[in-house]
Amino acid sequence: MATAQELFAEGMRAHIAPSLRAMGFTGGEQHVFRLPDEEYRALLGVRFGAVSEYAVRYTFELSLTVAAAGESPGDAGLWRASIGELMPVGGEVWWEITPGPRWLVAVEDSIAAVRHYGLPELRRRLTTARAAGPGTTTYLSPAELEEVNAALLTAAVARIQRAELVDGDLVLTGAWSRADPVAREVLQGAAEGFLSAGDGRFGRVRCQDTRGRGLWTF
Repeated sequence: MATAQELFAEGMRAHIAPSLRAMGFTGGEQHVFRLPDEEYRALLGVRFGAVSEYAVRYTFELSLTVAAAGESPGDAGLWRASIGELMPVGGEVWWEITPGPRWLVAVEDSIAAVRHYGLPELRRRLTTARAAGPGTTTYLSPAELEEVNAALLTAAVARIQRAELVDGDLVLTGAWSRADPVAREVLQGAAEGFLSAGDGRFGRVRCQDTRGRGLWTF
């Protein structure tokens, strides 16, 4: 029976890499793929957890850097996220390959995650960066959001998935609904907290759902 490492290698060669190239990615050396662009490196890389003959755990990391910044998804740049942060679960997501007849299920599921969550967000970030110009920061870091997301969790309100600076506004994106008064109240409090910091980068806070539809402005 093939080991988990052999199965992962087969999954990468015959399934993951061809699927990513069909989505528009190039490369694949050292398990790093990129969307072609002259000004930016839009990267998708494989990060490994446990690796043995019995199990291979892996996930994907995405990043956007200016072209001169570096070659790996871990380099500092405009944006970086694990794929789990882009999925509804909003946390770490790992896939595990183990020897057996169902090993390919994890591979196919991880490809679907890139197709439905990773690639659209990476393309959106790339489009935004092109429009804004090289070196422009259009987001708040996860560390800046950690405290406010903890408060949202306490109030049973969906977390902020993205926080970006757009045309002088701080735009918050999450799985919220205009019909949810609790979400509006809690997000208003979060917005007032952001505004009270006196950050000159924005003058108001806009909230939108995950489809980009405007909800509330504070």
